Amino acid sequence: MKILLIIIFSFICLAFGAKFYFKYKRRKNFFDALIFLCHKFDVEINFSREKVVNIISSLEEKVKLNLYGLDKNFITTIENKENLEKDKLLKNLNFLSEEEGNSIFLFFKSLGRSDMENQLKEINNFENKFSQFCTASSKDFQKYGKLSIKLAIVACLMVVVLFI
Repeated sequence: MKILLIIIFSFICLAFGAKFYFKYKRRKNFFDALIFLCHKFDVEINFSREKVVNIISSLEEKVKLNLYGLDKNFITTIENKENLEKDKLLKNLNFLSEEEGNSIFLFFKSLGRSDMENQLKEINNFENKFSQFCTASSKDFQKYGKLSIKLAIVACLMVVVLFI
């Protein structure tokens, strides 16, 4: 019975640690993918003058996975000729702060609304802002993501000691 309780409580501790670890990792990967998207917009708009939807559709699968449905939500909104709404766009992104969500919404709202030169300036401005978010999320991941795993292991060891 003791061993079963030790295993159950250890599993619970590790699950909480892993949950927080992946939360911070997910946030970091998301901003890395968003910066990649900005680079892709910059290159594609400059040289091939592709449409926004085509640029987003041509993203690599790994980048699409790290955008967590943001690309699909945007393309769906454009294809259905609906107004872009913040709640629909950021549907699966519950790990973002209010400021980050507003910046991302404004970025996607500004796409395709001005001439090429001004569009590139806006993309570069948003890319700088996303880089700041990425730096902050990387620091958070380094601090808290790895810390959560270590704390989970310590909590497991404490559970083992308490039950023995």
